[in-house]
Amino acid sequence: MKAIIPVAGAGTRLRPHTYTQPKALIPLAGKTILSIIIDQLKDAGIKDFIFIIGYLGDKIQDYVNQHYSDLKCHFVTQSERHGTGHAIDLTRHIVGQDEILIVLGDTIAEYDVKEIMEAPHSMLGVKKVDDPRNFGVAEIDEHGFITRVVEKPSIPKSNMALVGVYKIKETATLFECLHQITGVKTSYEEFSLTEALECMIQRGARFQSFKVTNWFDCGKKESLLESNAILLKKFGGQLVDEHGFENSIIIPPVSIGKGCSIRHSVIGPNVAIGENASIHKSIIRDSIIGDYSELHEIILSQSLIGSDAEVKGGSRHLNIGDNTAIDLSAGSST
Repeated sequence: MKAIIPVAGAGTRLRPHTYTQPKALIPLAGKTILSIIIDQLKDAGIKDFIFIIGYLGDKIQDYVNQHYSDLKCHFVTQSERHGTGHAIDLTRHIVGQDEILIVLGDTIAEYDVKEIMEAPHSMLGVKKVDDPRNFGVAEIDEHGFITRVVEKPSIPKSNMALVGVYKIKETATLFECLHQITGVKTSYEEFSLTEALECMIQRGARFQSFKVTNWFDCGKKESLLESNAILLKKFGGQLVDEHGFENSIIIPPVSIGKGCSIRHSVIGPNVAIGENASIHKSIIRDSIIGDYSELHEIILSQSLIGSDAEVKGGSRHLNIGDNTAIDLSAGSST
């Protein structure tokens, strides 16, 4: 079985961070969004991966090659964003007749991967949501089989949202449906994977639903911070042994990367700090801090700070991208 992870999106809802960093590489609970997904599939025995890259795709490729040299990895470039269906269609020459497990690059969910891999039918992950109009929606019969899927219906007939995990056995039928859909689209339109799945259902493919235990939203700042807190509790946080924190208090759960300097500060709870960050006379809680950032005399909560950022003075809720310097004590920013 091959795993396909589409990571070509621009991540517009997480700007300014995604101007310089792919959304999949944003730090989360001491890892990255992408590493959490890969590790989950790797632990289940999947060794063959296809990554669909686009915007800042070289950073994705470098990260995977550096951290997962033991895996067989293919990289397919989606140069124009025409939707997830278009992205998956680009992989047909690599997939061949193999079964595939598609996991969207911003989808972190808890489920039994091995059980899904061994299931006799194609499988679609679902989760009950309050407002399904912004999701692909699955209509499910009394036996758990999916009778219809609709992308972002204005009047949903179900509140079971597709979470972005798809096990496909009938790959030949999938690519036939993708080809059929792309053939009727104009060059500037997007088309969803949901459309191809509905085409497969109409052709007789059987999809069984499975409910994920948890589904972590990594699409915007507020939900990313909430997911960070939950996953820190789940993973237990981490402190590299070499750390020596001068006159500082660490309130778990926290994750602090190697090479960090923390002095006269209070860190936690629910804080993830990247590598080689410098924090002095600061109080930080419920936040994510990027690599090589410098924070001095600052009180932060519910904040997302990019890599190589510098922040001095004040008490704020911040959303700061990479390579930014802010001096709140002087009332100026650059």
